[in-house]
Amino acid sequence: MSIRVHHVHGEHLTVEAADGVEILRYVYRPDPEPFESRKPYAHPLRTLAGRTVTGYRPSDHRWHKGVQMTASHLSGQNFWGGNSYVHGRGYLALPERVGVMRHDGFPSFTAEDERLAFTEALTWVTHGGEEWAREERGITVHAVDEAAGAWALDWSIRLTNVRGRPLVFGSPTTAGREMAGYTGLQWRGPRDFTGGQVFAPDGEGADELMGSQSPWLAFTAEHDEVDGHSTLVFAHAPENLDEACAIHASHWFVRSDPIPTVAFSWAFFEEFALAPGETFGYRYRMVIADGAWDRERVAAHLKGLAW
Repeated sequence: MSIRVHHVHGEHLTVEAADGVEILRYVYRPDPEPFESRKPYAHPLRTLAGRTVTGYRPSDHRWHKGVQMTASHLSGQNFWGGNSYVHGRGYLALPERVGVMRHDGFPSFTAEDERLAFTEALTWVTHGGEEWAREERGITVHAVDEAAGAWALDWSIRLTNVRGRPLVFGSPTTAGREMAGYTGLQWRGPRDFTGGQVFAPDGEGADELMGSQSPWLAFTAEHDEVDGHSTLVFAHAPENLDEACAIHASHWFVRSDPIPTVAFSWAFFEEFALAPGETFGYRYRMVIADGAWDRERVAAHLKGLAW
């Protein structure tokens, strides 16, 4: 299926399927509220049938915005947004810890009939204005398949430490809060995804899969207003789970209730350090599908998508 790309320079770009449904909006203009950690995000994401599968600034966590790259604990700074977890004191409003991810440009941008691929240059800047990291982000929209009722979003990161001192990545769990290891690429679902079904190749249920490892994880839920389900599949590129290639082991942060969210957590249980001048990289894939997919359908669809 062909796609159409629209770019409002300095603000956002959108991708439409052939029937005019906007399936992706990528926003890179600065957010108005610094406490929410200004950074680019993808919202809304929609299925080919036009059903929205992301949430934006929900009342419980205003800093949750669709799909976004985050780092909840980074050498004392918060690139997640909102309150910061401090062991023994809980969550505190510490605006002096909240950093930003500054959009610096699009080094490459290719829009084809059935595929959009671009790289984005970003700088991670502390609340005090120090530049700590340079990011090269890759975004690809592809595999728009009307017959399958699905499309794919690939999201990659290559992050280089420019601070001059080690950057230490962690999470609330590494700071002392049990089973709250959120950090990394995060999806926030819409309100009607609350209580949805979560499953992976060898398990199911958000509680069971929290903190687990697997090549992929799926989240399916029934929408309000319309009679239908949608399924999101979150998948690692093979090298992410290869101990010889990945800088640090990844685990799933996943909740279905009271909020629907999934994160590819790169520092769930243990901190890791990135030395000055060093770079790390991860590649991820999301499949956005109409219908309530089961384990067999997810596995078969992923097998048909080449990395």
